[in-house]
Amino acid sequence: MSNQHSTYNELAAEGWDAYSVITVAFEDDQNAYNALTQLKGLDSQRRVEVQEAVVAVRGEDGQVVEKDRVESTFLSGMAGGGLIGLLLGIIGGPLGMLIGGTSGLIVGSTFDIADGEDTDSALAAISGSVRTGHTALLAVVSEQSPEVIDATMAALGGTVERRSVAAVEAEIAAAEDAERKAKQEARKELMRTRNEHNKAAIHSKVEELKAKLPHGQKTPA
Repeated sequence: MSNQHSTYNELAAEGWDAYSVITVAFEDDQNAYNALTQLKGLDSQRRVEVQEAVVAVRGEDGQVVEKDRVESTFLSGMAGGGLIGLLLGIIGGPLGMLIGGTSGLIVGSTFDIADGEDTDSALAAISGSVRTGHTALLAVVSEQSPEVIDATMAALGGTVERRSVAAVEAEIAAAEDAERKAKQEARKELMRTRNEHNKAAIHSKVEELKAKLPHGQKTPA
């Protein structure tokens, strides 16, 4: 990273190769907001360069909601701009349920579906850092040395996960393709199953599902 913050043209020339996506998980949720302030301070001191940073929380329903944000004045309209927003939508959506946690998956046209234990998935690592019911910091940064952010976040009780922008973008592209293919396969399976089962078997299955409903609850009309 240079002594001066990168301009739009410099960032475009770099192709975001010098940038990382960091996620920081905290035991004390309030520290995520303190960490955002600290990160802004490091940026103003030219010790790191922050392109965008958000504080986000994952609800009990798995969705990830943005609570606070800062971003570079050069971000608007850039190819890499809005990466964190896109990332939040993925890890907080249906696909995030597959890639998050200890059983994370990496999926897509350029990847094999495999257990997270056997792969090094950027999306799985990021998703796992944004824990249910907790607040986390996510940012796109350029660093001279990772020790600067690591030490700052450690002082606030934060654990840093760091992945290259290139790796994150590659998996986002693959994930979108995988999600589309999964929907197509699900529709095919529904049609196949419907055609293979006779009416008696279908009725029996529906009655079985009804029996599992809580007492007094009715199925939708």
